[in-house]
This record gives sequence, C-alpha cells and structure tokens, in this order.
Amino acid sequence: MTTLEIKENVEKALEEIRPFLNSDGGNISLVEIIEDRHVKVRLEGACTSCNFSMSTMKAGVETTIKKYAPQIETVENIA
Repeated sequence: MTTLEIKENVEKALEEIRPFLNSDGGNISLVEIIEDRHVKVRLEGACTSCNFSMSTMKAGVETTIKKYAPQIETVENIA
C-alpha cells in the first residue's frame, strides 16, 4: 500500500468514527502519519475533556484505523 493509499484509508476510518464523536459534541482530525506506521490524531471539542477519551482512542479510533490500514502500529492523540 502506498503512502497516499494509507492516508486515504486512515481518512476513511476517521469518517466512520466522526459521527459517533459528533453526537457527543466532539470531533477528530488527522495530524500526521509517520513512516506509514504511526498515526497522530487530534481529538477536538468535547472529546478533549472527556473522561472516556483514552478508551475512545483504543477501542474506537485505533481499532477502526487498523481495520482500514492494518500496517498501522500506533495511534496517538496529540492534545
């Protein structure tokens, strides 16, 4: 998979996640992808102060991104 395809797949994953975050007053944006393996995102809105943001990252965001782009090793929230 090319770098462009990885980015497109990560964006597709974020589009799948976004409605759930929006329903709680939050959002998410892609910050960068490093070496085609490490994704940095930014949780926004209500997600920045939510007590469940860590579980949202692991159970929702990371799992969905890896479904679309299995070569991704880590997903990190940049505050």
